[in-house]
Amino acid sequence: MKTIKESFTFTIEVKKSKFIAYLVPISEFKGLQNKLREQHPKSRHVVYALRYLNEFDQIVENSSDDGEPKGSSAQPALNVLRGEDIINVAVLIVRYFGGIKLGIGGLVRAYGNAVKEVIANSNTIFYEKMLKYSFQTSYSNIQRTEYLLNKLEIIDIEREFLNDGVSWSIKATQEKIDKFKEN
Repeated sequence: MKTIKESFTFTIEVKKSKFIAYLVPISEFKGLQNKLREQHPKSRHVVYALRYLNEFDQIVENSSDDGEPKGSSAQPALNVLRGEDIINVAVLIVRYFGGIKLGIGGLVRAYGNAVKEVIANSNTIFYEKMLKYSFQTSYSNIQRTEYLLNKLEIIDIEREFLNDGVSWSIKATQEKIDKFKEN
């Protein structure tokens, strides 16, 4: 599976209709559809499709045609996300009507191609599940612990200073956590 760390945009034009695709990490999805409507007040539709892993490692999918004919826009966008095996992302497509009706088949191709192009022009990365690991150290081991975490490129770190030592909480892949435990 693949995912992205940052947002990407790509625009295609089909028979004078403009399709602007936004590929974003799932954490940026909430409220984005409304923001895009405000940024593009003359657009007709803001279609979306999303896929993410929930806390039980199940893939959750959702989509909206936003007034386009049923199955002509969001479903093709979702199918592209599935085909590319991308998770923890949302794709939103802003459509400006160009005056020429595309028909159902034309809409399916246009929305699908917009999503394919934004993915092709993005930096996808291999998805690795992040796990939380908590542990405690003495004050004398702070520097050694920071050195090991830095060496393993573990950057999601929280620590709390207590009377009897330091409580740490890190997020990393299982492989990095296992390497950390070895040291």
